[in-house]
Amino acid sequence: MVSFTKAELDSYRDSTVPDLVGPGLRLLFVGINPGLWTAAVQTHFAHPANRFYPALCAGGVITAPIDPRTGMTAEDRAAFVAQGLGITNLARRATARADELSREELREGARALIDFVIEHQPAVVAMAGITAFRSGFDRPRAAAGRQVELPAGWPDQVQLWVVPNPSGLNAHESVASLAAAYAEVARAAGISIATDQD
Repeated sequence: MVSFTKAELDSYRDSTVPDLVGPGLRLLFVGINPGLWTAAVQTHFAHPANRFYPALCAGGVITAPIDPRTGMTAEDRAAFVAQGLGITNLARRATARADELSREELREGARALIDFVIEHQPAVVAMAGITAFRSGFDRPRAAAGRQVELPAGWPDQVQLWVVPNPSGLNAHESVASLAAAYAEVARAAGISIATDQD
């Protein structure tokens, strides 16, 4: 298994990770920002304690397990995009913890996300993390789930959801609860779910 020293991880602070999007985008997941491990291996949600890919697999959104700890392979990326899935972040710069981001960074990221959504036109956007969503979009009372009231400038035809953050630091969620939430937004986006075919 790949591992990094603290000094090695710290060297990736403030670096960025490219968006993972392609043609036929149906469901865009939005992370808060890259963690240091994610920046090191250039793969979103890559920390070994992160439950994003196990939850997608358990929910039937993807059918082949992805072990991102060493970085997604070209085949992993191609299969992910071919399923109509994509990933971006609200804030670009890598930090050890999301709470290192300022409110203004999150608000700038929210404005940039609206432009990104207008450009790529997914059917559904799923923001992973209610706290960052509330700060970025200035919605202090927002609840998880589908957002009925869309932010100013958001394209009406694109559904906006807030789903649980898969970080290992989010003790309120399990792989099973994350899988259910991610399968729900995938269905809303018109993505075929493997578990529906059993």
